[in-house]
Amino acid sequence: MSGNGGSGTSAGSPTPAEKRPNELLTSWFVRSGWSKGELARQVNRRARQLGANHISTDTSRVRRWLDGENPREPIPRILSELFSERFGVVVAVEDLGLRTTRPTPSTTGVDLPWTGPQTVALLSEFSRSDLMLARRGFLGTSLALSAGPSLIEPMQRWLVPSPPVPAEPDPLSAEHPRGRLSAPELDLLESTAVMFRRWDAQCGGGLRRKAVVGQLHEVTDLLQESQPDAIRAKLFKVAAELAELAGWMSYDVGLQPTAQKYFVLALHAAKEAGDRPLGSYILSSMSRQMIHLGRPEDALELIHLAQYGSRDCASPRIQSMLYAMEARAYANMGQPGRCKRAVRMAEDTFTDIAEWDEPDPDWIRFFSEAELHGENSHSFRDLAYVAGRSPTYASLAEPLMSRAVELFAQDEEHQRSYALNLIGMATVHLLRREPEQSTVLAAEAMAIAKKVRSERVNTRIRKTVDTAVRDFGDLGEVIDLTERLAIELPETAEAV
Repeated sequence: MSGNGGSGTSAGSPTPAEKRPNELLTSWFVRSGWSKGELARQVNRRARQLGANHISTDTSRVRRWLDGENPREPIPRILSELFSERFGVVVAVEDLGLRTTRPTPSTTGVDLPWTGPQTVALLSEFSRSDLMLARRGFLGTSLALSAGPSLIEPMQRWLVPSPPVPAEPDPLSAEHPRGRLSAPELDLLESTAVMFRRWDAQCGGGLRRKAVVGQLHEVTDLLQESQPDAIRAKLFKVAAELAELAGWMSYDVGLQPTAQKYFVLALHAAKEAGDRPLGSYILSSMSRQMIHLGRPEDALELIHLAQYGSRDCASPRIQSMLYAMEARAYANMGQPGRCKRAVRMAEDTFTDIAEWDEPDPDWIRFFSEAELHGENSHSFRDLAYVAGRSPTYASLAEPLMSRAVELFAQDEEHQRSYALNLIGMATVHLLRREPEQSTVLAAEAMAIAKKVRSERVNTRIRKTVDTAVRDFGDLGEVIDLTERLAIELPETAEAV
């Protein structure tokens, strides 16, 4: 064992006489089913991936952590990542009863300065690192997910008015030449974001993620040049859209810390662009990620922040989407009354779209009647699971999910959404103890998944099949589906 291999007691830790067993870490460790030796091996392996080759942990060191020793960085972050992956939810450093040194904003965390120049610098740095490293699950040496107050409190500053920006020197002066971006070039950049969004909807996040990150990096280069105010605002808007899409694609392929950092930077860029509806949409993407990671309370806080921040400027389509996401959060929190109210608000607000006389931005046009029914049906499906596989909520989900599947079947552009709703319908049939129908839908989703590079789709198919095996493992259709899954969607470590 290394004498100081990054695993010693940090400054300010209790003396041996004061040390108390770490009950939180012990609880997570016991539930994980790992031995001390296995945890030590995983910590060492993850440390090597991070480039922290000085880390050398063994069973004796793990025992000391459980007894109350607080390890130095990067071990608290490594333990957070390992337990998060083990349980499929965010397990923050604080949840493990550990302390961590405050990270520098440029490398990790979400508490970043809300200023234009620093937003540009961080976007440039992060996108460049992503392009250079492209390492699954890691970006740099200290990227970790944020949750709870460490996530929500910094995002609340989205609503704080920015201080007045000093007037920039005349861009036509010799010292500050006008940026080389022309109006047609700006139009092309905006249309490129639209194109990437189409590709993502049709092909999943794995195929074009690096192209989006590369385009984002090019836009940050343009933002570092002197531009007229109107052009600069449009460039920030394009940067926000591309960063959100890079985050969404990262989320889709399972790169959760990377996704969160892009979402945060996208929100900063949207604020610089003065586009509050776009900011609310970015917050909704962050909310969706938190639901996926088992943090519905955080998801609800983010949605309420989005609703408050865009209450006087969001179109009915945007408001309807936010209500639908609010319903998802309440469903996962096990609050049926509030969930049902949010579902009704989403439906009622959606009917106002016909009377809205302004065109919606491209980034929200995905929220169609099919998406509305899909989101609301998933809320009732989630309620069914939270309520102990309630047949009542499964019955509420079925007609909405059926309509969503019917509409998506006619939409060649949104193939990933079609697959996700087929899987959702399969889970509803399992809740209603109708495994034969479930296997048919899961097989249809599997056929689409082979064409769509989306780890999110693949993971949901695997979970649905696992549930079918657990509840109806002797059924011939379930056995056949399991064999087909192993052949057509094998679990592989895919580089993105």
